This record gives sequence, structure tokens and C-alpha cells, in this order.
Amino acid sequence: MNFPLIDAASAAEALCDAGMPSWGRELPRQIRQLRVHGDWPRWREAIDRMPAPATETVVLDRPVVQIGEERGRDPEQQAHLRESLQVLHPWRKGPWRLHGVSIDTEWRSDWKWERLAPHLTDLRGRKVLDVGCGNGYYAWRMLGAGASLVIGIDPTQLFHAQFQAVAKLVAASSRPPLLQRIHHLPVGIEAVPAGLDALDTVFSMGVLYHRRSPLDHLVELRQALRPGGELVLETLIVEGDVDRVLVPGERYAKMRNVWFIPSTLALEGWLRRCGFDNVRTVNVCTTSSDEQRSTEWMRFESLSDFLDPVDRSFTIEGYPAPRRALIVANRPE
Repeated sequence: MNFPLIDAASAAEALCDAGMPSWGRELPRQIRQLRVHGDWPRWREAIDRMPAPATETVVLDRPVVQIGEERGRDPEQQAHLRESLQVLHPWRKGPWRLHGVSIDTEWRSDWKWERLAPHLTDLRGRKVLDVGCGNGYYAWRMLGAGASLVIGIDPTQLFHAQFQAVAKLVAASSRPPLLQRIHHLPVGIEAVPAGLDALDTVFSMGVLYHRRSPLDHLVELRQALRPGGELVLETLIVEGDVDRVLVPGERYAKMRNVWFIPSTLALEGWLRRCGFDNVRTVNVCTTSSDEQRSTEWMRFESLSDFLDPVDRSFTIEGYPAPRRALIVANRPE
């Protein structure tokens, strides 16, 4: 079965045109081999019936990604849009305002972007890969910052459906050419050919601690960059010296797939060992329940449910509560 809602040929052409022919040639086969999620018919129906009014308003350079009028023009149409978007629950990254429908996502992803943006090399004209991009919130922000091409990859097919819902609204706007510069691929980092050597900037945010082999992941990211390209890495960290690495048991903050949580000094050492230079930690902060929380658009458990109810500085399993670091590094010239 061909994967729905993705034009693999268009994405492959964009990869080839951007100097990544090895991936462009492989992508159609990678997409054909995907197993389509059982909920795709329901998600597809929601997107197909979703109204997409014409608009002049597409705002990608502000905290709330906005498409359409602030309040919406037609209350009935707005209610229909809201109903369709709710079918795609849970919405984890945002915020969004789509033809007057405000999507208050689990994460205030705009806060992380504001912490990161001052430390980025100017994205104007750059080719960008966003690994583990979720529904594409950051990818749209990268496009709004002037990137010439943004490739977002994430194997979670619900997030691909959410991206396609937003893309449908952009396609109906006065700025449909934007869609030639942004592509969301429902694949993991394994789909990126080794030795790509092509991207100006690679983002990996919220991915490293989910990898059984974090050093292999760092090597994969380096190989995707051109010489001199920039890595932006965001991950969980613990306090401690260069030898401190937490290896949780079965769960960390109720997550099963957390393997290694290093100190910032250890992580900087990993990056240098994996061939990066100019390694610098630009931000460290404790995740708060104001930044990650349950909302109408993400009704499952969130951070407050993952912490010790008596001492919020620990997870419910007794580990240090989530702290996150942003690290920027370069592939040597």
C-alpha cells in the first residue's frame, strides 16, 4: 500500500535538488515499505473533511504558529475545523492558532525555541534536518526563520497526520509555495543514508535518551552534516561530573524507553569523541509543569503525574526530576 498523504516523488526531488541524491533515490522505496497505522482511515477522513478556508495570513516567525484570521470568520466552519483537529488528539508540540482555533498543546514548545534561537547560526538559506520532529512545530518555525529547505523526520504516524492537517491549511492560503520547502517524512533516523554530508543544520531534540546507543546516534547526526555544519542537540541531563551517567531501570518518569541520561560534561565529551568540535552548552533548565502539562488537546497524563507527589525534585521512580540541556556543536571543516 502506498503511504497516504505524502508525495514521495516531490520529497525525493527536493532531496536530490538539495544535494542528497542517495536519499532521494531511496526515499520512494522507504515510504512504500512503511506499514500504515490502523487509525489512518479515521485520521485521513478527519483531514479530508476538514475545512481549509482561503487566507492571506500565515505566521511562522512568532511563538504561536498561525494560519488564518485570529478569530476565524465563520463560527460554523470554525467549529467544524475544531472537531476535525480534535480527531488527531493528542497534540504534543505547539502552540497553534488555525483559523481561530487555538491548540494548547502539551508542550509550550515556543519556550524551548526562545531559549535556543539566540544561539543558532542564522537559518536563512540553510538546508535543515529536524530529527524526531513530532508534528512539525519546530520545522515550521525553522521555515519562518528563513531556511531554504526543512526536512522533518518522525516515525510516529499520528504526528505526520497533524503535520498534513496544517499543510492542508497552508496549501489553501496565499503562500502555498512554502510547501515546496518543507517536507515531513514518517521515518526514523535509520532512513537517512550514512555519509550524507549535506545538511547545514541538524536538530535532534528529545531523541538522544530514547536511543539504545547514543554514541551511534551522534555519529549518524555528524554524518548528515556537511563539513562546518551545525548540530543542535536537546536532551535530558543529570547534574554531575564528566563521569556521571544515569542508566534508569524499567521506567524514567513513567517512560519505558529511556536508556542513558548523562551530565552535561559527559555529553560534551561524547560529542567530542564522536568527531564534533566547538561544543558548547547554551542552556540548562528544569522542566516545569507550566511548560509540559495536560490540556484539552492532550488529555493524557503529563509531567505532574510523573513526579513524586511529596518531593517534586524527583520522578515517581525516585530519579532526579527532568532537566534538559541545549548543546550546539559543529562538524569540523
